[in-house]
Amino acid sequence: MTGHEKYMFRAIELAKLGSGYVSPNPMVGCVLVKNDKIIGEGFHEKYGGPHAEDMAIKNSYELPLDSTAYINLEPCCIESKTPPCTKLLYENGIKECYISILDPNPKIAGNGVKALKEFGIKVHIGLCKEMSQKLNKGFIKWITQGKPWVILKIAQSKNGFLGLNNSTRTQITTNESICDVHNLRTKVDAILIGKNTALVDNPKLTVRYAKGTNPLRIILDTNRKLPLDLNVFRDQLAETIVLCSKDKFSNSRTSFCKYIAVQEQNGKLSLNESLIAIANEGVTTLLIESGPELIKSLMDENLIDELYLYSSNKNLKNADLKNPLKLSNKWKINFSKDIGEDNLINAERKLECLQEL
Repeated sequence: MTGHEKYMFRAIELAKLGSGYVSPNPMVGCVLVKNDKIIGEGFHEKYGGPHAEDMAIKNSYELPLDSTAYINLEPCCIESKTPPCTKLLYENGIKECYISILDPNPKIAGNGVKALKEFGIKVHIGLCKEMSQKLNKGFIKWITQGKPWVILKIAQSKNGFLGLNNSTRTQITTNESICDVHNLRTKVDAILIGKNTALVDNPKLTVRYAKGTNPLRIILDTNRKLPLDLNVFRDQLAETIVLCSKDKFSNSRTSFCKYIAVQEQNGKLSLNESLIAIANEGVTTLLIESGPELIKSLMDENLIDELYLYSSNKNLKNADLKNPLKLSNKWKINFSKDIGEDNLINAERKLECLQEL
């Protein structure tokens, strides 16, 4: 790892500290280096708060004049909740700037670099590019496609079942895996489940076994038939949204829930329109924890971006709730690891379609 890579890696690690707090803004970190030593660092800590560049300058233990900035995302050049970071870097005497990736926001894309160059700041682009793209993949998709990055979580038995049937709750994996799922929840903006999962499991969809903030809870309920004594409506531990039919209802809000009406398709809520509606709520990363019917529908429409597949080492006997998703060469395996007695595979979709069993 070169010196430049070391400093950019540090900026990326700082950016990660904003996970769960800055969305729908991107996670950004900044490191200021002078005479080959770090003199200041910072990250975007909270949505609406100071940007990473501002924090790094404020945290500098000596004047940043003639220093070099390492930033994982192109500095903003527009007036928003905060002043332009390009101007801030110039006013504080930054002489050189290493930027990992350009901001996909059309209001900024390339214009931040242009502004820096007009200020006489030397600019380099592309350092640790893949790491930065991976870090903000949710933000990038949200900006460029108007949809969140969709993560599907599946827990299956050794023989490929999600449960005994669709009317009873069955714990498939160990408590270690459950803790890992809760940690995953801390890294997303929202969790989505279907109506049947809400009825059968009555989940809280909160972070209880990991440190972090509770994500937004979203339920698909076409006809608004869910009983109002469910945990998601009564525990007040996180905001809850119900997506319902636009043909039957309009947008509304109660003291315990927000209802958003979306278009139906073939008697069910359009999943594509649902994702757009969810993105409009500022959700850039969406975790789906559901049963086989919703999984198959997501597969059929190629709406899954990433998969967390937890597999038990035990078979489930007399079960009929089969996992409809099968890993194939149409998935890119990022990693596989053991969690206690279970196994976790993380994969991303690399082609347009998914394969069923």
